[in-house]
Amino acid sequence: MNYGIAIFPSKSIQDDANSYRKRYDPHYSLIPPHITVKNTFQADEKLLEEITTELHFIAKDTKPFTIYMNKVSSFAPVANTIYFKVEQIQPLLELYERTHEGIFPVEEGHSFVPHITIAQGLTDDEFSDVLSSLKMKKIQYQDKIDRFHLLYQLDNGSWTVHDSFVFGL
Repeated sequence: MNYGIAIFPSKSIQDDANSYRKRYDPHYSLIPPHITVKNTFQADEKLLEEITTELHFIAKDTKPFTIYMNKVSSFAPVANTIYFKVEQIQPLLELYERTHEGIFPVEEGHSFVPHITIAQGLTDDEFSDVLSSLKMKKIQYQDKIDRFHLLYQLDNGSWTVHDSFVFGL
């Protein structure tokens, strides 16, 4: 089964992201706006149990932190994906690093770029128009993060929460 680890921002940030995702993200109905901490990986029941135990330890050792988003950015020219850029702060980086070592399955080596996707799969013209328009808007969010989630993928491609891990517990 496919699993992933993500942080869901507050409802107000999700609502703002969804106002764009409804029009510009074909994955809109598959998962709420989120920050991917660990991309899709596979695990059997035994490994899942070990990972869940480790995630509880990680959560217990992590203090709540505040994230900041101050601009819209993109993955161009690699992909026509537009996102709210999340500042890479130390607690977020440590959470990422701890979910990419030890028992956690290895994934392809991509740099960690914390973000909330608001548009993807756009044509080149659409991408240019949408990005230009969004770069003119004032984007400024901050959000207190006090938990992360282990997700699993359903047969229809959508993602749902398997378990939540509250920081400090």
